Amino acid sequence: MPNKMLNIKKISQYPKTLALVLGILATFALPPYYQICFLFISFGLFTVLLEKSENKLQAFLLGYCFGAGFFAIGFSWVANALALDIKSFGWLIPLALLGSGLFFGLFSGFAAFCSSFFKGLYAKIIALGAFWGISEWLRSFILTGFPWNLLGSIWTFDHTWLQTVSLFGTYGLSALSVIIFSLPAVFIVKPCKKNAVISLLTAMSILLCMEIFGLWNCQRHGEIKNSSLSIRVVQPSIPQSLKWDFAKLEANLYEYIAMSQEMGFEGKDVIIWGETASTFPLSIDHTHFEQTKLAVPPHGYLITGSVDYFSDSDDRWIPINAAHIIEQDKGIINSYIKSHLVPFGEYIPFRKFLPQQLRPITKVITDFKAGDGAKTFFVSNLPPLGLLICYEIIFPHQIIDQNNRPEWIINMTNDGWYGLSAGPYQHLATAQLRAAEEGITIVRAANSGISALISQTGKIIKSAPLHSKQNLDFYLPQNLSYKTIYSKYGNYTFFAFVFLLSLIALLASILHKSPNVDNT
Repeated sequence: MPNKMLNIKKISQYPKTLALVLGILATFALPPYYQICFLFISFGLFTVLLEKSENKLQAFLLGYCFGAGFFAIGFSWVANALALDIKSFGWLIPLALLGSGLFFGLFSGFAAFCSSFFKGLYAKIIALGAFWGISEWLRSFILTGFPWNLLGSIWTFDHTWLQTVSLFGTYGLSALSVIIFSLPAVFIVKPCKKNAVISLLTAMSILLCMEIFGLWNCQRHGEIKNSSLSIRVVQPSIPQSLKWDFAKLEANLYEYIAMSQEMGFEGKDVIIWGETASTFPLSIDHTHFEQTKLAVPPHGYLITGSVDYFSDSDDRWIPINAAHIIEQDKGIINSYIKSHLVPFGEYIPFRKFLPQQLRPITKVITDFKAGDGAKTFFVSNLPPLGLLICYEIIFPHQIIDQNNRPEWIINMTNDGWYGLSAGPYQHLATAQLRAAEEGITIVRAANSGISALISQTGKIIKSAPLHSKQNLDFYLPQNLSYKTIYSKYGNYTFFAFVFLLSLIALLASILHKSPNVDNT
């Protein structure tokens, strides 16, 4: 029935340009916009283009163009960080935006290329979903990894839709999402009542199963009962332009202390500051450490981020991005060193091939030292806790010490770099996904927002708006964590899911060759 096609020849006259535009359109489904209906258009038409591609190279190029648009616009908040030091890094802004699309487009190109080996539209749709999920997994570790804006994050507008990540992780949810939103291609390629019903019923059935499972899982684990542990997250919203201003460093520290000591301070069990809240190295700067101790509640702890220094075997002082747990009488009782450093932000990759004067955008003159990975801290009168700094939260199944599982996680960050952009909202969404994947409560302390208490099912219980100056006070829930399927087996469950999808796609591809089967 090629004559009944919806002018596919006209809309695909420039397929690569169209794929680029469709990738850009897909970014409107990401946080904080959540225009999910756009994905039916973007992935539906994109899959049509793949179906009409003449060879595997063209399929790769279509996927590459789609990804170039998706990632260049989806990561556009990076420009805000570079603009803070416009004289030093302004020239990098167009390169960063262009480079994001050109590099990360390779991953969606990979997914499209792999799907081209399957025959028939149904097989291609399922294969595209499976390999899109694999491409996101690859994106989590290639060149140290950057799994930001995983497609599964589009569901964070309502935590009940997230619950399948407790089974096969966000990579699996992304794979399922691609399949759902590619189904309109069935009707576009061959418009008839039969295909309209098939594509609609299939999409609705998957969505219904997701929602039923989500409601059931939230009913089992979503009840919130407060414990007696009183927490205060301090969000001073100090502008990034002033945070590292030498003349403002003292005033910034006093701002944290003053906000910590506001009404109710004496009854708090834990005061939490954000990433690098102290720009003074608290482990060696005794004067500012004594001042910082003023923010330790009488019978509790202060947990704060701090730029600090590590002395290596050659007696060189190397900067670290640290988190300290401080008690009034004993001082620093535990410390965590950020393990997953930000490329170009905290270290320069391939430094030996680049100009020596090139430095990280965090204003230090050398690379930070990385820590040893996730660690659980056992602190008197507190449930076992984990500490994560900044974007360490974006890596699925890498946020927990698997040998000593914590009951809750504190994720301290400084999203002031990204200004008023989608970046802080997307960062918050990743914390929701990790909470739902691992079945663990996450307390997010962000210097400029969005600070939040996130339940073990990924629900935001309480939050402080972006760029608001306020304390976020709450009682820690009684039920802090439970073991999900994904927390027990990690990405093995995702690989099993992808293997199943691949078998279904292969079967559909084989059946497509039969003359007795509808060649849709």
